[in-house]
Amino acid sequence: MIVITTPTGQIGRQVLDRLLDAPDGTPPIRVIARDPARLSERARERVDVVRGSHADPAVLKEACAGADRLFWLVPPTPGAGSVEGHFRDFTEPLREVIGQQGVARVVGVSTLGRGVAKNAGQISASLAADEAISAMGAHYRALCPPFLMENLLGQADSVRATGTLRLALAPDRVLRTCATRDIAATAARLLLDTSWTGQADVPLVGPDDLSPEAMAQVVADVIGGPVRAQQTTGADYKATMMRFGASEAWAQGLADMTDSLNDQGYYGATAPSTPENAPTTFRQWCEEVLASAVAD
Repeated sequence: MIVITTPTGQIGRQVLDRLLDAPDGTPPIRVIARDPARLSERARERVDVVRGSHADPAVLKEACAGADRLFWLVPPTPGAGSVEGHFRDFTEPLREVIGQQGVARVVGVSTLGRGVAKNAGQISASLAADEAISAMGAHYRALCPPFLMENLLGQADSVRATGTLRLALAPDRVLRTCATRDIAATAARLLLDTSWTGQADVPLVGPDDLSPEAMAQVVADVIGGPVRAQQTTGADYKATMMRFGASEAWAQGLADMTDSLNDQGYYGATAPSTPENAPTTFRQWCEEVLASAVAD
């Protein structure tokens, strides 16, 4: 039995789709969903659904009964009163389930930056959660992408209206990227493979070595209009997130994360590309995903 968390989210939905597309012989699939109505029709027909949040120990315990594999992702919750508390609230029930019910393999979504990122808000909290999960002794693979290309979808209106792409990194420094499709593909592959053991990070770094300025040029080429990169600060990001309803703690975590990316460089040029796990180029993603969002 494979259990999928966040099956209607950006990454979890793609993981579920890939498992449903897998050849016959795929193990039974169970999902944990706050709102099962958001699942696709074919998912509702083919998977077992446990309603609720995977931060709820009772829900997670029910979902993992008889399961030997789990896809794990802590969803962002901008209203959370504490970044560290938010990750801990999800991680502690998982540790309990691993200890009591013996889930053998966990594939989790984490981030680059282990051993480097300091005081990095949500990134630091995610890496700490990894360590807490690993300490339970289950076979664990932490999927570690850098900047997600899909983060730019929220700027489609800005690109269309003002030709501006806002990024925290200095305009001339390399920013490594990854498409969520590649995270989902790797997660599905690992969930279907019962031969791997132990605990390890799986870097998911796309093949590009683009700076924000170069990324803006790619976007301009794809949409056929001028686009420029504009550097933002952690303080700018915090203020914007709070205007959109984020708690001060969550917004401050994002500001700390933003500043750490500039100061510590763990999403930068020193992170080697891993095209075997993350083959999608930034241009390909812009052509297939961003262009239609900007055109809408």
